[in-house]
Amino acid sequence: MSVTFTLNKGIAKVVINRPERMNAIDSKTEARLEAIWQKLEANASVRVVILSGAGDKAFCAGADLKAAHDGKGDGKGGGDKRGLDYWAHGNPNGFGGLSLRQDFNIPVIGRINGLALGGGLELALGCDILIASERAKFGLPEAKVGNLPLDGGMVLLPRRIPQNIAAGMMLSGRMMGAAEAHHYGLVNEVVSDDRLDETVDAWVQDILSCAPLSCRAIKKTIRATAHLTPQEARNFSHPELIAALTSEDALEGVAAFREKRAPKWKGK
Repeated sequence: MSVTFTLNKGIAKVVINRPERMNAIDSKTEARLEAIWQKLEANASVRVVILSGAGDKAFCAGADLKAAHDGKGDGKGGGDKRGLDYWAHGNPNGFGGLSLRQDFNIPVIGRINGLALGGGLELALGCDILIASERAKFGLPEAKVGNLPLDGGMVLLPRRIPQNIAAGMMLSGRMMGAAEAHHYGLVNEVVSDDRLDETVDAWVQDILSCAPLSCRAIKKTIRATAHLTPQEARNFSHPELIAALTSEDALEGVAAFREKRAPKWKGK
């Protein structure tokens, strides 16, 4: 299967499983990912998602250009108006159905074990927390093949790191190493290969220690208010915010603090 998916005790693991293609995504894989995000969105018990790529070389090398050339890809390239059609009518949720997704309020951790190029970087930009191997490299090389990073890269990267650094990456096709990505705040933590999984697990446990409705409200607010002034953002109301503020968990958190015990979250 091109994407494997497991859900256990509120922890969802989504693995792009095409290591022979550097986990590049074709249309079948994208459809599978879209179906998974929809399934997770509808499941209130999901607390956190770990997104990763199979093998030890790549998180995701972007769109499968070979499949696109064979007429089985995502139609992003071409020089025959396919790129223009994709820009006008492509997936509004961005690459892999995630990079520009608006209503996915579950925290997503990107486990970056190698290359995150093109759409792979766009997928990473759709995550909330990125943990990278020392070997990880990031890039948007679309201009080298006459394409554009249409699925979020061109608009998200300059909002995550300094604009001139993002422009340099996109205009040259150069890759950025893990240490430099951490320096600019693109990734949260860089670790050796043998510590990647334990570091991701530590972040998962920290998220699980927090109130689930609070985490969803925080993510929604971050994603929905980036274009607003701080005052406008502070006053922005949405259902996730109201649900968190009026939840039983809001009372439980205070009670647990006073009683010097771990809270027992109900997610309601």
